[in-house]
This record gives sequence, C-alpha cells and structure tokens, in this order.
Amino acid sequence: MPKNSKAVKRELDDDVTESVRDLLSNEDACDDSFKKSSLIVDSPEGEGKECDVEEGASDGEEEERPAWNSKLQYILAQVGFSVGLGNVWRFPYLCQKNGGGAYLVPYLILLILIGIPLFFLELAVGQRIRRGSIGVWNYISPRLGGIGFASCVVCFFVALYYNVIISWSLFYFSQSFQQPLPWHECPLVKNKTSTYVVLECEKSSATTYYWYRQALDITNNISEGGGLNWKMTLCLLAAWSMVCLAMIKGIQSSGKVMYFSSLFPYLVLICFLARALLLKGSIDGIRHMFTPKLEIMLEAKVWREAATQVFFALGLGFGGVIAFSSYNKRDNNCHFDAVLVSFINFFTSVLATLVVFAVLGFKANIMNSKCVALNTNKIVALLGNGIEPSLIPHHINLTQVSQVTAEDYDQMIQIIKGVKEDEYPKLGLEPCSIEDELNQAVQGTGLAFIAFTEAMTHFPASPFWSVMFFLMLINLGLGSMFGTIEGILTPLVDMFKVRKEFLTVGCCVLAFSIGLLFVQRSGNYFVTMFDDYAATLPLLIVVILENVAIAWFYGIDKFFEDLKEMLGFTPYRFYYYMWKYITPILLLVLLCSSFIQLTMTPPSYSAWIQEEAIEKILNFPPWGIAVCISLVVMAMMPVPVVFCLRYFNIIDDNTGGLSTVSYKKGRIIKESPRPEDDDDASLIHGKTPSEAPSPMPGKSIYRKQSGSGGTEVDTAPNGRYGIGYLMADMPDMPESDL
Repeated sequence: MPKNSKAVKRELDDDVTESVRDLLSNEDACDDSFKKSSLIVDSPEGEGKECDVEEGASDGEEEERPAWNSKLQYILAQVGFSVGLGNVWRFPYLCQKNGGGAYLVPYLILLILIGIPLFFLELAVGQRIRRGSIGVWNYISPRLGGIGFASCVVCFFVALYYNVIISWSLFYFSQSFQQPLPWHECPLVKNKTSTYVVLECEKSSATTYYWYRQALDITNNISEGGGLNWKMTLCLLAAWSMVCLAMIKGIQSSGKVMYFSSLFPYLVLICFLARALLLKGSIDGIRHMFTPKLEIMLEAKVWREAATQVFFALGLGFGGVIAFSSYNKRDNNCHFDAVLVSFINFFTSVLATLVVFAVLGFKANIMNSKCVALNTNKIVALLGNGIEPSLIPHHINLTQVSQVTAEDYDQMIQIIKGVKEDEYPKLGLEPCSIEDELNQAVQGTGLAFIAFTEAMTHFPASPFWSVMFFLMLINLGLGSMFGTIEGILTPLVDMFKVRKEFLTVGCCVLAFSIGLLFVQRSGNYFVTMFDDYAATLPLLIVVILENVAIAWFYGIDKFFEDLKEMLGFTPYRFYYYMWKYITPILLLVLLCSSFIQLTMTPPSYSAWIQEEAIEKILNFPPWGIAVCISLVVMAMMPVPVVFCLRYFNIIDDNTGGLSTVSYKKGRIIKESPRPEDDDDASLIHGKTPSEAPSPMPGKSIYRKQSGSGGTEVDTAPNGRYGIGYLMADMPDMPESDL
C-alpha cells in the first residue's frame, strides 16, 4: 500500500462529506427536517463516522436556495403573475364578442380540461426538481432540454413589449393629476384672426386624439420610424428601473412587493364597481354583457378563443410558474395551489368584466344622449322643410331638446321613417341605440386608453379615478412582469451560477436598450407585431412539448409515483388521462387551428392615418413579414438545436444533469457518463438507497434525521425527506482532484 494511502483516504472521506453538504445547502431553509442532519459514512470495515451538517454552514460553498417567507407570499406571487392586463381588457372583449354570459361555459370547461392540469403539471415539476425551466426540462429528458431555453426566449420577447404597456400606463398616470384631465376635450389652436379645434381631433374624439397624437405621436405606418418619442422613452426607463429594483434580490425583494402589486388591483376593481353601479346606465352595460347568445356557442371560433385565453391567462409555458414553485418546500400541496390560483384568475376576470361593462354602459348612455340631442336638432331644423310638424307626437316638446329622451327620439324616427320611406335616407337622421353603442367591441389598448379614459372624464372627481385606474394597470403589469423576468433569471442563475444581482441589472439594461424600438413613433405597430407573433405559436409548442415530455418521455406512471411521494397522496386519476391523452390532443387541435388562422390571414396591423383621423388595417411590408416569421423561428430554435446536439452526441446526453456532477468546495466537477444511465433519466427518479449508485467504492452514504430517536431510518436520496439529488459516481476521479 502506498505510504500516503491514509492521507488519500481521509481526503476522500472529506470530499464525500463536503459534496453532500453542498447539495444539502440547496434545500429549503424553511423545512425543519433539513435544518440539521447527521451524515454517516460506513466503510467496509464497519467503522462509522458521524458528523453534524448544518445547512449553509460551510465556507465557500453554494448558497442555500431561497425560499418564500410564507405560503401567502407565494400564492400572491402566482396570482400576480397569472392575473394581468389581459384579465382587464382581453377577457371582457372576448366575453362580449362570443355570446356574453354563454362564453363563460366553454371558458370554464376548457379551464378544467387544459388550464388546471397544465398549471398543476408546471407547479409540480418546479417544486420537485427545484430548478428553473432550463434545469427542469434538462433533467426530465436531456434531448428535450431546449424547451427551457425556448421558454426563456419567449419570456424575453414578451418582457420587451409588455413593459412598454406599463410605460404607457405610467405616462397616463403622471398626466392624471390635472383638473380637467388633459384628454377631456379637443385642444384649440389660436392664430391672429381666429381660434379653431384641431382638425384631427374634431374628426375623431378627444381621447382618441390624445392617445394617438399626444401620447404616442404615432406615424401613419410601420415603415415610418419617426424617431424616438422622448416622453415614452423616459417612462420606459422608469418602468425597467422599477422592475430591476423589485427583482434584484430575487424573491426576497419581489415577494414583499407582491403584497401591494397583487392586492391593490382588487381594491381598485371593487371601488370602481361600487362607483360604476351608481352611475346612470351601468345596469344596461351589465345586462348586455350577460345576456347569453347561446347560438354563438356552436361556433368553433368561440372555443378556440376560449382555449387561447385560458392558456395565456395562467401564464403557461413562460417558465414563471416553474420558477416561483421551485422556491417551495417539496411537501407543499401544489395541487391545491393550482386549483386555487386558477379559480382566483377566473373570478378576477369576471370581476373585471363587470367593472368594464358597468363603465361602458354609463359611457353608452352618454354617447346615446349626445346622439339624441344632435339628431333632434336636425329634426327641429327640418320642420316645415321636409318634415311636417304633424308627424311629431304631441307629448314631445321640441322647444326643449335636452328633455327629449331616447324613447321619444326612437318614436319620432319610426313615425318619420314610416311616412317618408322613400325620402328618409336624404334626411340624414341616424338611429340612436344603447345596444349599438355597446356592440362596438373594444379590446386591448383601445379599451384602456380610449374607451375607459373617455368614460372617466364624465366621472365626478375624474382625476382621482384616473389615478386609481392607471395605478391599477401599473400594478397588474408589474405582477406579470415579475413572473416573466423570474422565468428568465432563475434558469440562468441555476445553470451558470452567476450572482442574481448582476444578471438582473444586465438583463434589464439589455431589455431597455432593445425596447427603444417600441418607443419610437411607430413603436405601437411593433408592439402589435410582437404580441401577435412572438408568443402565440411558440408558447403553444412549448406547452405541448412539456406535456409530452412528462407523459410520454419521463412516464406518466413514474410521475404519479413522484407526486404521491411529494404530496403524500395520489392525485385524482382524472389528471392521468388528461396529461396522457386529452390535454395533448386539445393542445394539438388548438395549435393547428392557430396555425391555419395565421396562414390564412396575411400578417396585418391597425394603423392610424393622421389626415383621415381613422384606423385602417394595413398589411405588413415584406420585411415586416420576415420579422414576424423570424420571431417564431427564433423562439423555437433552441428545441431542435438542443435535440440534435444531444442526439448526435455533440453534447453528452447527461451533461447538465445533477446526477452527473459532484459539488466540491462550491465548484462543479464534471463526471463521465455511466453507461447504465438511461438517456431520459431525471433527478426525480425515485431511487432507494440500495438502488442508487454508491458515491465511493465500498462505502454507502445515507442520512440520519437528527432527533429521530433510537431507530435510524434510511431516507432515500429522492424521497420525500431526501435531498432530491442522486450522488455522483466518482470511480475515475484523478487523485490530484480529490
């Protein structure tokens, strides 16, 4: 035996101990079962060496993984991420467009068949493996590791334009501290001889003019750049600064912000609902909203749009759900979390819909009153000159136009139309109907920055309500941004072991620099482009691959065993059939229908034509179509690239798996792959101590829970109380490295 064999043996023992201590340092600091453990190394001679391991106690080792301070903080983070601007301006529009109250039926059905199962799946894999999206899918199946990279790319694309919407809200918020509001009426232009209203504003409306000309100063088409809009550039800088400061310390900082950003929107929505219900015409809006049009439910388009809304409402595929759940304890009941957050999201959408249509009902009554007054004046002018006075009912007093009601005007119109059927079109009288006003479906920025702002100009104390509304939009946007940025940062930190502070600042600076594209005068058109093409198809493909990776590559039966071990109970068999058959089929149908829609409809955008003061649908130029296609290709490129690199062994299948690395003094030592490992092996294979490979020849390592009493219980490395990692084989480790 070599002279220094005892020294080598001692160093081997120390390395094994420290390797386990490094791995233990990643465990949840809130889990008491991991707070203090005894590590026992048994040698062939029967000698046992026991040492107490305190989590995070060793110098120079990996820091322990952060954890949520409380369950409430975690739930608020998931709610803040899933409840976003789409709940306020997308869901009400779809509800109105697709049958009113009847739309809730397909939405609820698809929420149960697609939303909750996929949300539960992402929560479970994140909580079990405790890594970001890159690490999770790398470990589930290395050849599908590109799923995580694709999620990060999509998150980055979405973050680029989503924060621009927050910057728009910041601009309106800053302009709301004025009485009257700056978009209350059209601006006047004075010259030496006269004063007149700006023609563009006169042709449209005060709120429309303020949005397109004062806020965006928009160009006529996407090909006209127009230079930077300095006001929006400053607002974008402020938005990215807020995100950076909130995220710089990870969940320790963003988790505390969630208490305000997640709860404040509900306070505002409830206040808005209470105020709106006291306004004239609000009930008309709510009645219109929930009057079911059952025949529309039979259209395939309604189901497709409901499925898309469910998909995006929960933030599936972004990686934010996985990132947030990775900071949980492994025995957390993530099934309860999935159901709770999904229904909170649904009821938030319904609450926002009530608010939106109560306000729009009030606005419709005001617009209808203006229409009645305008056309009644036309009738007065036509009396004796095209309309006989005898046609006017005796109870209607035309000398006081302001007292003529909508019912009175409708009665006059019916009589005049019946008597002068041939001449009626020449009279220029327009029908005035609240239903027609409410049927003018408005979504997205048009709802928030045009329709809602116009309604608020008629509110008593309108500046207060404007401040509250745009502060709510800022908070809704920030809550979703935190989850989106976490979906980028957590996987990269886990993979490259960089300091989160530096990565956060670098990511925000890069995103702001690229985001200058969206704050030039034509920037709104690029926001539309990214919203339509950077997320829809790529996210659908990502979620389909996630579902297939678990159900068919990893194995649905093994996944159910892992869930039982983690949760302490077996999930309902309902999820087994959903994950394996029904949800993938529904997602494929949704993907095909979305692809057909995109290919059948040429890429287009809504442009504001300044001279005509109207919106016009224009097709993207050839370079714009190339950008649209490039966004989809760039987002999905990581999936085939990683698959090919793994398949042709350019990168080893096991590279990146924790089962093939050993942590030593805070650095990673790569190991050669073991031939007996399956290509798709992951960290969540539940192996017992006897099945797991021994970290050292002739030795076995297991954990003894401190304070366990007389009987020592071996805990599986991937058991419910285990460390969640398989120790690396080190038979070929050079002596100098050990």
